[in-house]
Amino acid sequence: MKLVLVFSLLFMSYALVLGTTPTKHYIVYMGEHSHPSADAVVLDNHAMLASITGSMHKAQQATVHHYSKSFRGFSAMLIPEQARLLAEREGVISVFESKTSRIHTTHSWDFLGLSAESQLPLTDYFQSDVIVGSIDTGVWPESASFNDEGMGPVPKRFKGECVTGANFTWVNCNRKIIGARYYYKGFEAENGPLELFGGVFFRSPRDADGHGTHTASTVAGSIVPSTSLLGIATGTARGGATRARLAIYKACWFGLCSDADLFSAFDDAISDGVDIISISAGPSPPQPSFFSEPISIGSFHAFEKGILTSASAGNAGFSGTACNVAPWILTVAASSVDRQFHSNLTLGNSKVLKGQSVNPLKMDGFFGIIPASVAAAPGASSLNASFCKNNTLDLSLVKGKIVICIIEEIFDARGAKAEVVRELGGVGMILVDPIATDVGFQFVIPTTIIGLEEAKQLFAYLSQNNPVANIARTVTVLHTKPAPEMAVFSSMGPNVITPELIKPDITAPGLNILAAWSPVALDSAGKRSVDYNIISGTSMSCPHVSAAAAILKSYRPHWSPAAIKSALMTTATVLDNTGSTLLRHPNGSPTTPFDYGSGHLRPLAALKPGLIYDHDTDDIINFLCSSGATPAQFRNLTGNPTTCRKTRVPTYNLNYPSIGVSNMTGRVSVLRTVTYYGEGRSVFVASVDYPAGVKITVVPSVLEFKWIGQKKSYRVDFVPNRDSNGSFVFGALTWSDGRYFVRSPIALHIVSV
Repeated sequence: MKLVLVFSLLFMSYALVLGTTPTKHYIVYMGEHSHPSADAVVLDNHAMLASITGSMHKAQQATVHHYSKSFRGFSAMLIPEQARLLAEREGVISVFESKTSRIHTTHSWDFLGLSAESQLPLTDYFQSDVIVGSIDTGVWPESASFNDEGMGPVPKRFKGECVTGANFTWVNCNRKIIGARYYYKGFEAENGPLELFGGVFFRSPRDADGHGTHTASTVAGSIVPSTSLLGIATGTARGGATRARLAIYKACWFGLCSDADLFSAFDDAISDGVDIISISAGPSPPQPSFFSEPISIGSFHAFEKGILTSASAGNAGFSGTACNVAPWILTVAASSVDRQFHSNLTLGNSKVLKGQSVNPLKMDGFFGIIPASVAAAPGASSLNASFCKNNTLDLSLVKGKIVICIIEEIFDARGAKAEVVRELGGVGMILVDPIATDVGFQFVIPTTIIGLEEAKQLFAYLSQNNPVANIARTVTVLHTKPAPEMAVFSSMGPNVITPELIKPDITAPGLNILAAWSPVALDSAGKRSVDYNIISGTSMSCPHVSAAAAILKSYRPHWSPAAIKSALMTTATVLDNTGSTLLRHPNGSPTTPFDYGSGHLRPLAALKPGLIYDHDTDDIINFLCSSGATPAQFRNLTGNPTTCRKTRVPTYNLNYPSIGVSNMTGRVSVLRTVTYYGEGRSVFVASVDYPAGVKITVVPSVLEFKWIGQKKSYRVDFVPNRDSNGSFVFGALTWSDGRYFVRSPIALHIVSV
């Protein structure tokens, strides 16, 4: 064996000299450790790596990160053969390549029923010392949303630090932002120096992207009256948990997050003593596994320590694209609030067409209109010109005009089209976008977004001589109906890893959310410097749920992550403000639990859920055993050897707040246990919303509780009478005593009867 190792080292040295084998960034994971200090971990890490690289000096040069707090490991630049040899070393659980994840309010809290007035009876809860760890792009600490006025001393149990760096000193932390760290080595190892990206950045916890400032202030921003985006969405900005503390972990740069950096952030956050982790980032779909992806592994270690991780489901917008779908993560979809931003288009014949965008710019007077398709530059096709691509439009035709552009695909860079028009002297843009009319995009010139019906009327008007129009500055319209609706971009289930586990878990406001911003982050603000900005994404919905979890944690400090998740899920609603089931924008198409999970967040209802579904790490292990996890995969996740029971517990019997069965063949019985958290004695009765083609019996159908904390178990028998034709059918089970309504969605994939 030693001789083989010698020859392997000689071969690697020769390959490195010739430069024939490029290095990659690998994470070497070793699970729990018993070393007396972080320094001891680092020393052992270097020694292990030196045995592969040939010297301590080379080991130190190759190392990027050390994980020495909540779990042990390191990341390093290695050639594949070195990674393979490390994977064979005793004590190494797994070696996997570090990849890249992507970063995925005045009125929203009012819409959720958490108005300033409703907080008054909750004063004690909001005075708590709950700490939310925000893993994102950093923070702009000078924002009024991070004012610590009236807050008490930093909780003594917090072990974090205020790490200084470029334009960030210890005075940028306070009693609101109690800790701040940043991680860039993994990003640079995989992408090159930050300077190569050409944008503004700070090698410190300071946020140049805006995204992290936005999410952190949505979770726990202080109350700031009279805020707006240049007069749009005026109101009082605040986070959901206004008295919670923030610990900032900057692990993302230019919208990208290195897995190795995210792993470091989880390692620190768990060790620092946060109560909730909020992360608005995730892997590109489809998510391949729970066992080799840092958010899943890091959040599992957090779950073991009693820390709930709330994570965004992603913005891919299609079936089967939801990410962060592990059962120990609270996975959040995005939906709207009852507010729209109208930027109407007035035609020269006085007809007004409804348009939407975030447009703070005033257009004085009327200007001629020209479709981009008839303004093609020499050599450019009419089709490419219609998309307003760079170098496709004729300056002489566009200058001084309002240009009509259309989208080419759902992920078009819409703002870039307006930049093309502006560069050629265009004064405005009308974007025909039937997909994302409700998303508040911002542009460098006056722009409105219209749907197909408005486009038909517009093009009919163009047949007149000298057509002209005016684009109005945005007007904020409140109390719109129906709301909420599922956002067009929100990623959907089914869960591609364990389809019997309904994902996402819940939905919350993620469309056109106003929150604090970095004034140097211009790209997502129409090239304008602003202190508060309106953006959309599951990145915005995730911190709403994180805040609700923080409130619940302060109210029930001893509740497990699973109990908190259960309370939020079973009290969610599937109805909009017209009393109808949630629809999906923009076409009002029907939705299922694969869109919204258990429903739309209701923070106040979650404080008194009536019943909760709890589970712990052992239950998760049983679930994974039944899912077919291998010993190697378990070691990847837990860091410890795991032995599955000979008798497996079916995956659908994980005590989860939702009920799912995939590949169902004939009759199936599902077991659940609920714990009572109500007032006095109570009797709960079951009611069922039946999935198509399935008979359901609940045994027992009545549960009587005599004291808080009492547990009762029940069984749900599913008897199908026809298969579900390759798809899922949906229903729900609700337990109620007249005061509490505890609802669980049901999803069944029936293969045969």
